[in-house]
Amino acid sequence: MLRWYIMSPAGRRMWPGRFLAALLQKAGHASALPRPMSLAHSAGSGHPRTRRCFSSTVNRQCEPNDSLNRRVEDSHTRKTIFSGIQPTGVLHLGNYFGAVQRWVELQETGEEVIFCIVDLHSITLPQDPKTLHSQIITMAASLVACGIDPSRAVLFQQSRVSEHAQFNWVLGCLTTMARLGHLPQYKEKSASLKEIPLGLYVYPVLQSADILLYRATHVPVGEDQRQHIQLAAHLARVFNNKFGQTFVLPRSLVYDDSIARVKSLRQPDKKMSKSETDPKSRINLADSPDEIREKFKKAVTDFTSAVYFDAENRPGVSNLMSIHRAVTGQSMEQISRECEGVNTAQYKLLVADAVIEHLRPIRLRLEQLLSDRAHLNHLLDLGADKAKTIASKTWQDVREKVGLLHK
Repeated sequence: MLRWYIMSPAGRRMWPGRFLAALLQKAGHASALPRPMSLAHSAGSGHPRTRRCFSSTVNRQCEPNDSLNRRVEDSHTRKTIFSGIQPTGVLHLGNYFGAVQRWVELQETGEEVIFCIVDLHSITLPQDPKTLHSQIITMAASLVACGIDPSRAVLFQQSRVSEHAQFNWVLGCLTTMARLGHLPQYKEKSASLKEIPLGLYVYPVLQSADILLYRATHVPVGEDQRQHIQLAAHLARVFNNKFGQTFVLPRSLVYDDSIARVKSLRQPDKKMSKSETDPKSRINLADSPDEIREKFKKAVTDFTSAVYFDAENRPGVSNLMSIHRAVTGQSMEQISRECEGVNTAQYKLLVADAVIEHLRPIRLRLEQLLSDRAHLNHLLDLGADKAKTIASKTWQDVREKVGLLHK
């Protein structure tokens, strides 16, 4: 196995990491180095593993690998977490447990958190102009009711910050049609359309602009969005290589699907979604207790009366148990023990009551917020000001590097 070393001025062999450490220590910058133990080691060797660089230029330095970059970022910088949600109106239980509850947890970590209502993304498919703005305001109210605090997080409406659309064009000029055509969500959404809007094809580029505009280091997403975050990292790398180091490579924070994916009450093999035509398929956060009970009564299960978890063979009952676990914090084993002797019809009402109790303070807070839409508009204005402060600096940097603005 080849090993790389450097001859010190004293004629001793030194491994590159130690040689660099010695130079920096001599210059008074030893504290800027990561601890030696953070470097990967070769199997069976006491020496750090280094990346080999084959070049005709002797003095050319190798770029450190991404994993080392990320370890250094994690240990020396504050994380910037960005995520977006489409303005579909009131959240349903799947949105809440799949995304928003996680956002509230991230808000509590003390990291910089930025949450965006992505209204530009929503118009990739036809929208009713009369209801779109109302849905934007209702989504803002839903997020605040669930615990997003505009004084601790940046909460804003995407179209109020013009830099999103401007930066989107720059990134669009750096990507290819072939790259976008392979993304799974485009294939899924376009399959049922006779005429495919261009926006549906290129919206992942706008998603990349959303992320990179705030120099986000982490993006909480579901598994189905992971490839879009990889596109953002790819475009960051392309930009850096072409115009100089500008962006960190964002990473996805993938949710545990076993908890995050709440299924439809009517089609438990599919996730809960507003795109499903049957309103009984989902529990909205604004639903009254009577509406929630009625929807759970109509939930699809099977002909076995016992309550136990088996996602493959009993998806309906297993979905109810997953919801029960999410609202109570109990394990599946605890739920199974408590429900011995309870049939599925009785169990549906038990889960309904648990959900009602969990959502009660959220529903009351939501009603209070929606009674003052001027206040919600004001919150979005304040959030847009905060977001624009960050976005404008990035856009200025991009314009200078691309050549659109004289330095």
